[in-house]
Amino acid sequence: MTDIRVLVVEDEPIASDAHSVYVGRLDGFTLVGTAPDGQSALRILGEFAASGSPVDLVLLDMNLPDLHGLDVARRMRSAGVFADIIAITAVRELNIVRSAVSIGVVQYLIKPFTYATFADKLRSYRTFREQLAGSMSGISKAGASQSDVDQAFASLRAPTELPLPKGLSGSTLEAVKDLVRAGHRPVSASEVMDALGMSRVTARRYLEYLADAGTVTRAPRYGTPGRPENEYGWNHA
Repeated sequence: MTDIRVLVVEDEPIASDAHSVYVGRLDGFTLVGTAPDGQSALRILGEFAASGSPVDLVLLDMNLPDLHGLDVARRMRSAGVFADIIAITAVRELNIVRSAVSIGVVQYLIKPFTYATFADKLRSYRTFREQLAGSMSGISKAGASQSDVDQAFASLRAPTELPLPKGLSGSTLEAVKDLVRAGHRPVSASEVMDALGMSRVTARRYLEYLADAGTVTRAPRYGTPGRPENEYGWNHA
């Protein structure tokens, strides 16, 4: 598979340089340029598309001096530029996340992040492209199966970096994650309460956070006495 061609769109020079260096450190990726604002990004994308060497991936800051990142994404699609987008931003509002997903943003990185987090996102994106390309190559023979396509998209579903709510601690969160991950069946808030010695309300807050982040699955538990409750299982997707 040829290298993935990347455009970094970031108005802060230090961040732009850092992201460019990060891309250069990853096998399978080639930095083709940087843009300090939305208009420049759209121009560069158009030039590459016209040259026959389109950009494959845009690392797009959502807060640019001239256009919001969502507007850049919409104008890209309107202009027939279908490069994939990884949104890079300090914005944490869920409505922004939902809007970004609705216009084709494939990953979402929240500043500040480490190189390790950055690398994980881009590697999972590369895996997605490779698996999807492998699925598509078999269409002429037997057709890509549902599981082939599902597996490709599953590589993008890393847990979202949601901000940790006030009152929750990172160490306790890791303990809850370890408990759910090690279990042979989904657990309830009451079971986490008993295992880790916290209140049921606190246990439920941690479990709901992990469910919203996509780290665990959430489903109603039926057939138990007393009040209805949810059960939470590790998300292996």
